Amino acid sequence: MSSMADEVQRDLIKAIDKDALFLPTLPEVALRIRLAAEDSEISIAALSKVIGSDTALSARLIKVVNSPLLRPNFEVSDVLTAVRRLGVNYSSNLAIGLVVEQMFHAKSAVIEAKMRDIWKLSMQVAGVCNVLSYRSTRLKADRATLAGLIHLIGVLPILTYAEDNYELLSDPISLNHVIERIHPIIGERLLRSWDFPDALAIVPREFQSFSRVSGQADYVDLVQVATIHIHEMNGTPYPNLSFKSVPAVAQLGLNMADGGLINEMNEAMTLLY
Repeated sequence: MSSMADEVQRDLIKAIDKDALFLPTLPEVALRIRLAAEDSEISIAALSKVIGSDTALSARLIKVVNSPLLRPNFEVSDVLTAVRRLGVNYSSNLAIGLVVEQMFHAKSAVIEAKMRDIWKLSMQVAGVCNVLSYRSTRLKADRATLAGLIHLIGVLPILTYAEDNYELLSDPISLNHVIERIHPIIGERLLRSWDFPDALAIVPREFQSFSRVSGQADYVDLVQVATIHIHEMNGTPYPNLSFKSVPAVAQLGLNMADGGLINEMNEAMTLLY
């Protein structure tokens, strides 16, 4: 790793420790959605109104509801029908994940392209997590999808930092080293600063610890299995890593030799587009 990447990493970790690194705040609409969803009495109409107050988010939610992942048997064309179709929990978690997508924007073309790649991978992982969650009685599909959407969120502040540091921007190898090393720490900090529940806040930090054994199947397990599968399918497999050696597979009770399961996972990769 280059000395510059080392230096940047030290700077960023120092900034994190002092709480001096710019961590984006969760957009207002996401806070309103979360608040609304915490009210056990909330009606579908009331939640639809909160989501509907953001035009871009509404359009995105309707597009996702019409995707093959959620397989509606009729075309959904308005937020109220979308929320009715998904239910309050799924609508609110999916909407929060999609609000995060709107934060992945950059001024420079290089960083913008990288952010798009990160988001594409996040959507692939979210789709596979969704499908896998139905094989576990404990794990909820709405949280599984959100876990996939936010597992790489720690890359966002690093890319924002790189935009203002031309040296790092012009050295993609060093930039990748920095991202690899510290996005897990930043991701967890960010989600905790947004008051995400513990089960989701630990996902960025833990999902690449492939020898990790969870006490019982959790959202990290889902993200791990989805990540390994997608890297294999995308032609960038993790070296020296096979499903046989990953405890998450056994925790989730998955049979990776099951052709039907593999087909479902492959289909799920493109379902949120």
